[in-house]
Amino acid sequence: MASIVEYVRYRMAARDREEFEAACRRAAASLAAAPQCVDYELTRRQDEEDEEEGDDAWYVLRIRWTSAADHLEGFREGEHFRAFLAEIGPYVAAIEEMRHYESTGIAGAGGSTPSIYEWAGGAAAFERLTEIFYGHVHEDPLLKPVFSGMAGDHPRYVAMWLAEVFGGPARYSAERGGHPHMAGKHVGRGITEEQRRRWVALLRDAADEAGLPDDPEFRAVFAYYVEWGTRMALVYSGENPPPLNAAPVPRWAWGLTPPWQPSGSA
Repeated sequence: MASIVEYVRYRMAARDREEFEAACRRAAASLAAAPQCVDYELTRRQDEEDEEEGDDAWYVLRIRWTSAADHLEGFREGEHFRAFLAEIGPYVAAIEEMRHYESTGIAGAGGSTPSIYEWAGGAAAFERLTEIFYGHVHEDPLLKPVFSGMAGDHPRYVAMWLAEVFGGPARYSAERGGHPHMAGKHVGRGITEEQRRRWVALLRDAADEAGLPDDPEFRAVFAYYVEWGTRMALVYSGENPPPLNAAPVPRWAWGLTPPWQPSGSA
């Protein structure tokens, strides 16, 4: 079931502005504790006409719920609603609009921030990375047996995968079969935890050799994906792999990762 976004628009008298924001700050503790709440944000309109002393203040409280039913039947009938309402309730009369909105799927980042793919240096950077990495793999006694039958163009395809994962062109999906193809390559491999850890260590070393950006922000996201991806490889290579469904290639961005799924779900 898809998540739903609730927008609550307030028109607040200027004299109540500070008290309202303080109440919302306290009420946020209830949202943070509610399992039905995905995230939330309070914004205040900022226009030139709002800067005049004594003007009303306009606010939008955005809350993303796991579903409309979870909001209306779960949260509102649950243990956290009473404390939330105690803080927000006095301002109900200031509400101009309160609606649920569903996502259209039309979303994305703007051009002010480069994608991880762009920040890394584009396709050439990932091709350089995988060439160096697999060069080390062939010399590593622990990983060499895993890749003994590797085709010569394997590094290029992995570079294509990484490029798409980090926000580059969707070539792996278009030319190689996307996520099901990549996941299928690991089925039956019986990868061990020791091999996974070595894979992670060699790839991080290869990132240094390839001259990938070394700023903490990039390396944190890169390391996060490598840890996630190699653990997924363990899952698919194990005795009971999940179905090779038509899930899209996971996309990673600054502060954005694939959504959490309960253990055992595909």
